[in-house]
Amino acid sequence: MADTDTAFRLDGQVALVTGAGRGLGAAIARALAEAGAAVMLSDVDADAVQRSAGELAADGLVAEGLVQDVVDEAAWPAVIDETLAHFGGLDIVVNNAGIEVVAPLIATELRDFQRMMDVNVTGVFLGIKHAVQAMMPGGRAGKGGSIVNLSSVAGLIGVAGLGGYCASKGAVRLLSKAAAVECAAMQTGIRVNSIHPAIIKTDMGANVIRGMAAAGLAPDEDAAEAAIGAIHPMGYGTPEDVARAVVYLCSDAGRWSNGTEHVLDGGASAQ
Repeated sequence: MADTDTAFRLDGQVALVTGAGRGLGAAIARALAEAGAAVMLSDVDADAVQRSAGELAADGLVAEGLVQDVVDEAAWPAVIDETLAHFGGLDIVVNNAGIEVVAPLIATELRDFQRMMDVNVTGVFLGIKHAVQAMMPGGRAGKGGSIVNLSSVAGLIGVAGLGGYCASKGAVRLLSKAAAVECAAMQTGIRVNSIHPAIIKTDMGANVIRGMAAAGLAPDEDAAEAAIGAIHPMGYGTPEDVARAVVYLCSDAGRWSNGTEHVLDGGASAQ
């Protein structure tokens, strides 16, 4: 049985984190690298992902950055092949890339709804599909591993102004569960779990506050922040809170976690 000091380590493993140019993705990439993994960061924003990867490398961590649009299926095997060529394996995939649009359902544009479904759901589907192909026995990496999909507390409960986002993140929840049982049934050695954060103070979190005020769901941004803060009994979480949970799910400490929905909301959904 692994002792506590080593159970959470990821030495010798290789991770790919999407949407890693900033916010949660950047924090997750850092935590995985600090736990010993070599990390490939990807993001649609070329400047942001190179900056994030460069910051990790400057701190003596093993990291590289690539440009990737997660909705482009052809990009997935290319990014995985580049990760394999650069680091020699693939053990962890974190499907973090996501977007949100804040608007009442009656005011949500179809194009915005479809874009959320494309990035938040299709991007995760493609990430699972191509990660499993590479990581399963006989695949290009072939050693099994861990896939973590970023959902949201909004994938568990309804949130006014986030109907489209709720729909997309609810889909990620059940897509993760289906992939988990399928991977187990196929004896791939791959575990699949989802993480469900509440509001985190990142650019996306700030966008929710601005959007609530702009949509008339709160009188102003101060009122929106107060209302959102009030639903978190323990206050806001941090990107590091989410990043540590990802490390757990990817490490030997989480070896029996499969198909779980790991809720990180300071008690928000318990009320």
